[in-house]
Amino acid sequence: MLAQRMSSLSEPGTAAAREIARIAAAAGRQIVDLAAGEVTIGLPPTIREGAIAAIEAGANRYTDTIGITPLREAVAEKLTASTYVNWAAENIVITNGAKQALLDAVFAILDPLDEVIIFRPCWPTIPSQVLLAGAKPVFVDVKPPTYIPTVEAIRSAVTSRTKAIILNSPNNPTGAVYDRTTLQAIGDLAVNYQLWIVSDECYSSFVFTGHGHQSIVTAHPGVRAQTILVNSFSKELAIAGWRLGYFAAPPAIVSAAKKLQSHMTSNVNVIAQHAILHHLRVSDGSFERDMFKRLASARRDGLAVLSRLIDVRTPLADGSFYFYLDLGERIAKLPVNSPVQGIDDIARFLHEEAGVASVAGSTFGDPAGLRLSFGAPGDLLIPALERVVKTLNALNERQRPKDVFSRSGGLS
Repeated sequence: MLAQRMSSLSEPGTAAAREIARIAAAAGRQIVDLAAGEVTIGLPPTIREGAIAAIEAGANRYTDTIGITPLREAVAEKLTASTYVNWAAENIVITNGAKQALLDAVFAILDPLDEVIIFRPCWPTIPSQVLLAGAKPVFVDVKPPTYIPTVEAIRSAVTSRTKAIILNSPNNPTGAVYDRTTLQAIGDLAVNYQLWIVSDECYSSFVFTGHGHQSIVTAHPGVRAQTILVNSFSKELAIAGWRLGYFAAPPAIVSAAKKLQSHMTSNVNVIAQHAILHHLRVSDGSFERDMFKRLASARRDGLAVLSRLIDVRTPLADGSFYFYLDLGERIAKLPVNSPVQGIDDIARFLHEEAGVASVAGSTFGDPAGLRLSFGAPGDLLIPALERVVKTLNALNERQRPKDVFSRSGGLS
């Protein structure tokens, strides 16, 4: 049964994009990677210091499956300050990245044949993990330019089998940031229908408009007892490879996760735990502020470039660090005999002609979207986006796209 569910899953498009970029590099071609789900920046000094100190102290033994108590206490304190809701160590589970946190959550709350509401476009791991748990993803499609769900659409998707709603705000891939009114409405639905909420808030450090990120437990405190709040340090500290995430939940969910993790991975890497703990204790926040300023600048400059696209609305990019382009109008205008017919072809076209790796919206369940990261180094980002604009705009010219493909040197 599990083997059958596994066979229905596909590798995320970001992994495919990385492999294409690797092959191109091996062939001597320079590809700018705007597909990556991480920020290219150095390691925070506090993380380095904490890791070295832990190594020198001989921290090499198993820890509690769900994390060392001082780290769980520090995470609880951090969440209490950011959500204005009290959390304690007994609510916190330290995980091997946010993916394990999400998997813990769905395994803890779902039974076979349960239904889970997911807003699409969505990060492909989310429906894949629901399927792994033997449950059924039920998609509610959200539309550009805001990509914010309506309460009517959510309510119409609820059935007697609905068990949970999975949120992701700030959103990957769309960059949407759910407003307080939307979060309150989702909270009301969850309370009325007795649904779990799994809230993926991994990009909470990156909100570029309004008053910053707001958690659903802040907007609707009454839903706290049925919410699993997922986050990680991968994005906010640019340490994706360190694999340290966490979630906050009622003690019963924490207990279930402890049993689950003990049979899957045991504890999170002990050096990473001590490194993060050291950062939380001594950091003045300067690394995070500097990274935010850099991304805000990249977003501003990138939006100025993307505003020159023809027949493509400039994305809002309110949160996360992605530009999500709606290319539906562009695709509709492509000639019938064009070799470029859909979003996967466009992503390939950008790779071959512009030398830019992107992620096609088909990865996220969207036939018209294209995700571009602005977490790439600044000296590469703007020239790459300029090539993207030039290449996409060429598709609107009254010429046969196959002639564009045949240019050996790319677009002039």
